[in-house]
Amino acid sequence: MAGAALSVVSRTQVATHRTRAGGGLSGAVSAGVHHVSGPVAVTGFADEIAAHAGEQIAGLQSARVSFLELRGVNGTNVLDLTDAEVEEFRGQLGDAGIRVSCIGSPIGKVQIRADLEEHFARFQVALQRADQFDCRFVRLFSFYHEAEEPAAVRDLVVAQLQRMAAAATEAGVTLVHENEKGIYGDTPERCLDLLTTVGSEHLKAAFDPANFVQCGADSMQSWDLLASHVIYFHIKDAVADSGRVVPAGLGDGDVEQVLAAALNRGFSGFLSIEPHLKEQDPDYGGGGVERFTLATTALRAILHRLGADETDR
Repeated sequence: MAGAALSVVSRTQVATHRTRAGGGLSGAVSAGVHHVSGPVAVTGFADEIAAHAGEQIAGLQSARVSFLELRGVNGTNVLDLTDAEVEEFRGQLGDAGIRVSCIGSPIGKVQIRADLEEHFARFQVALQRADQFDCRFVRLFSFYHEAEEPAAVRDLVVAQLQRMAAAATEAGVTLVHENEKGIYGDTPERCLDLLTTVGSEHLKAAFDPANFVQCGADSMQSWDLLASHVIYFHIKDAVADSGRVVPAGLGDGDVEQVLAAALNRGFSGFLSIEPHLKEQDPDYGGGGVERFTLATTALRAILHRLGADETDR
């Protein structure tokens, strides 16, 4: 839907959804498949529901989401939790039947010319968190570069990601690179450069359509370029003219077309809800639970139209 039409879109236009049981997740993409595949699992950033652990869990249960991309809880970043806090939240999630899909770390969201030894030590905490929460993915970024041209910092970025990928390989963890605006890998071409140059099975792509829109890239062209590297999705959409974040399918991110292409390649993995909807948005605002549920319903409406199976296992 074009950005100009968004002002007349109401939450009632986000279609109702139907969830069908599926099998387990492979988290893989297989070439040469030309039919709707799956199953997929819906996960999400519950710290956009609320800060408090209990409210995060209740919000996930209300939205019928059985996985969590763990970025923060009780107002604390996942990397800054104490061992006692980790154990407490692990227990709460276990009691609720919720599992962690990915550690939504802030690694790589610093200047490339910062103290990277200190940052690498923090990265090792992210690997530890993946082990503690029994998940195989850690989200990361490819560094800010201040006023420097991307080409001037490319080799520094590659070296850091190679080092991290080697450590992740040893830990049995797969790093998923998010195409965040303003970092080295914010365009599809530079994402591809990083992924192919590092060349590790433990460094793959977390595809975020909204972020590509906000960087002026075409989402379908980005998908075509990166498809063989994508094993994880962040689900949000955006309007090209304004950068406004909207529910999936209501912006210029071609979310439905990208997911259709991914499923037709055999994608079976996590679709992570990252609403980024504004509380005061006249169309999509409201409380954290309301915004998260709206974003989840929009995604499930797309999955229903595509005939995709969803699993909670």
